[in-house]
Amino acid sequence: MDSLVERLVKVVPSERQIKWQQLEFTAFLHYGINSFYDREWGTGKEDISVFHPKNLDTDQWCEALKAAEIKACIITAKHHDGFCLWDTAYTDHSVMHTPFKRDIVAELAKSCKKYGLKFGVYLSPWDRHEESYGKGKEYDDFFCGQLTELLTNYGEIYTVWFDGACGEGKNGKKQIYDWDRYYKVVRSLQPEAVISICGPDVRWCGNEAGECRESEWSVVPASLFSQKYIQEHSQQEDSEEFRQKGLTEQTKDLGSREVVKDTEELIWYPAEVDVSIRPGWFHHDNEDDKVKSLEVLKEIYLQSVGGNSVLLLNIPPHRDGYITEQDRTRLQELGDFIRNDFKDNLMTSNVTATSTDKGTDAKNIVSHDESYWKSEDYIDGCRITVDLGQPKEIKYVVLQEQIRLSQRVESFYVEGELKNGKPKVLYRGTTIGYKRICPIEPIEVSKVHVVFEKFRKSPTLKHMAIY
Repeated sequence: MDSLVERLVKVVPSERQIKWQQLEFTAFLHYGINSFYDREWGTGKEDISVFHPKNLDTDQWCEALKAAEIKACIITAKHHDGFCLWDTAYTDHSVMHTPFKRDIVAELAKSCKKYGLKFGVYLSPWDRHEESYGKGKEYDDFFCGQLTELLTNYGEIYTVWFDGACGEGKNGKKQIYDWDRYYKVVRSLQPEAVISICGPDVRWCGNEAGECRESEWSVVPASLFSQKYIQEHSQQEDSEEFRQKGLTEQTKDLGSREVVKDTEELIWYPAEVDVSIRPGWFHHDNEDDKVKSLEVLKEIYLQSVGGNSVLLLNIPPHRDGYITEQDRTRLQELGDFIRNDFKDNLMTSNVTATSTDKGTDAKNIVSHDESYWKSEDYIDGCRITVDLGQPKEIKYVVLQEQIRLSQRVESFYVEGELKNGKPKVLYRGTTIGYKRICPIEPIEVSKVHVVFEKFRKSPTLKHMAIY
């Protein structure tokens, strides 16, 4: 028995983390006063009377997201400039004090319900407009008051998204955020909501360029959930260089045995890949011809959703309140790719394993329920075999661990049996976690073998699909 391995497999997700991971593909909607000033970060000194979108339609936003197979969205209810998109009692610096006079958070929450999307809010702790910012408890009272409004007046909230930006306010002072108090407000009012990024439930992947790790571990050192660490690694000023920067060598491996072997405390802290469909996070007319190509978005999708992460794709509405035609077209194309490439599952019930633990069955991996297969503990290796009955062309193998039993697989490969009966390695991988999409050069095979080489205690599979 390996004491490190025993510690690692005891780390499991909460129910709220599992529900969040099952969403897989979500959207960020950056919209606010910056949309009218053609800026990424506002100053807090903006004249809000210019905020008057001509065609704001949150139903249109949701239709565009649904076309891409997106399952949830997050609105920037308040960005660093302090302008609020909802009817707040705590400041006049809000949409209700503009010529527009409509509660956009309320309208979007209603549209999300209509279109079957989960709804979340981004609320910036940094507020460059609010007088009390930098005054300790006075600002914390203000912030918790606004947080309470958002979490009580707009139905079910699936996530509260905090970033670590902490700059100076009007008075030249910085606020020391009372994170524990903010978390208590969320837990008391929306206990099912995950607290993301500067929070205990969901971890930022570490870059805004859409770069994903080859091995994304959800079992990581507890030190990664340190507000100080998160703030130090968060964006503290508007910078195109920051938006394009990928992972560093120091952050490419967060959870291997070598990295965690001397770690005292371990936590389940899954990754979210946040990236914009355009160079910027808010809409700018001069970026209408810079929307990411379908090929780039397909690659990001396969590496993030298919690499044990949730994809948070930013789609910024135009200042007049609609998703542009360029973005809508790309979202439709991405949705078509997802629907078409993952439509015809070739899995059969003819599934066998070289080792099976009591109470589990290899055939369980065909279904989408919570049943699963697990090998016996501490064996040297094992394999799952799916007999397709006859040679069939395949492009993807999709694997999902039963993460309720932690994340265990460290190294595996997919092998196909060719028409001549000879085996061929089709894909080599490291981690699986919630989901691993294995892209394969299209090839005809009659059997598919998944060979588990290295794992923690014993590998598990909750679901497998072949396309």
